[in-house]
Amino acid sequence: MSSVVLIGSQWGDEGKGKITDYLAEEAEYVVRYQGGNNAGHTVIVGEEEYKLHLIPSGIIYPGTKCMIGNGVVVDPGVLLEEMEYLKEKGIHVTPDNLKLSLHAHMIMPYHKILDGLEEEKRGAAKIGTTKRGIGPCYVDKIARTGLRFCDLQNKVSFRKILTQNVQAKNEILEKLYNQKELLDLEAIYNEFMAYGEHLLPFIDDVSYILNDALRDNKKVLFEGAQGTLLDIDHGTYPFVTSSNPTAGYAPVGTGVGPTKINCVLGITKAYLTRVGEGPFPTELFDATGKLLSAVGNEVGTTTGRPRRCGWFDGVLMNYATNINGMTHLTITKLDVLDQLPTIKICTAYEIDGVKTTTFPPDLERLSKAKPIYEELPGWQTSTKGIKTFNELPENAKKYLKRIEEFLSVKIALVAVGPKRDEAIELEKLF
Repeated sequence: MSSVVLIGSQWGDEGKGKITDYLAEEAEYVVRYQGGNNAGHTVIVGEEEYKLHLIPSGIIYPGTKCMIGNGVVVDPGVLLEEMEYLKEKGIHVTPDNLKLSLHAHMIMPYHKILDGLEEEKRGAAKIGTTKRGIGPCYVDKIARTGLRFCDLQNKVSFRKILTQNVQAKNEILEKLYNQKELLDLEAIYNEFMAYGEHLLPFIDDVSYILNDALRDNKKVLFEGAQGTLLDIDHGTYPFVTSSNPTAGYAPVGTGVGPTKINCVLGITKAYLTRVGEGPFPTELFDATGKLLSAVGNEVGTTTGRPRRCGWFDGVLMNYATNINGMTHLTITKLDVLDQLPTIKICTAYEIDGVKTTTFPPDLERLSKAKPIYEELPGWQTSTKGIKTFNELPENAKKYLKRIEEFLSVKIALVAVGPKRDEAIELEKLF
């Protein structure tokens, strides 16, 4: 296979960073196709830990080319900070190993201000935004008033669009939010011209680069941020992100045709987690939930917020499998379950007294869903350091085979620890 789309199967935080890193060693191109710096992933290589938010983790490997696609909204200041962060760790980001789509939209200062004000105004109905300007940037993109990186190449055009936007946003800030401190056009213009001086060498037509690479049968890894249930169209709306983390957006967010995708790899934990608001049918509020949180170190990379924990949800995962057209699956954090005497898999919901195996997309029905569980015996022995499937405890193998059988999707990788070498490869993807 020359192209793999890697997606989150839950609400994000499934361990995509580790698996991206695992595959990036063989991939020649690693491409981010949606979202912004509201997502993050942690990669551990040897004793070194890397926390990344925009730049694909392939940047860690010499010779791997990283791409930020047109579907990503990028805060230039954050991108430069991340470059500096990597430099301090001995990794130099250059136009040779990173390209930024000229069609990607820029997060502006007013996007971040409006993000915070809008969330504050929602009060008890808040959606849990990271307040980093992602949503308002996508709003401007759809409203056709956004600024793209190609606009930095034309100072006259940039200033014209910026002037119109600042006038419009100041009116909103003043009249809707009663703000006294308004946007300073000159300050924003000068700030972004300075960003342009640093970033112009990185700006390129990512679509052409990727199509040429795929034509030459290069190994390309498409990396999604967040997860399926946070998809703006297919997620638990309105508790979703502002973009499409699902596999179907990988071609749109990078400018390659869907026929050029060979494999869709879904990433899921051996249990479930969620950050932020919204229904979570298998959420655990007992000692088991606390154990999963503690052993799994369940804290958001970007937000620092504790993740809610629950049992593996087969109903949700069947939905994610269908939506993404998954061809393969990766199970992460299997080792977190090592201590448990009994492990549960949700195989159906009961909603208003009726059993269903269909995931309800509307919040009212989902909030009523009571999980129906199938219980499996735990293995209560460490899986750390195990390198092959056959070495796993018998009950761990049965658990994985039951997931595979229930979802009708082959498991390609199993992670038994946070480090990149703590993985069991069942099928080679590149």
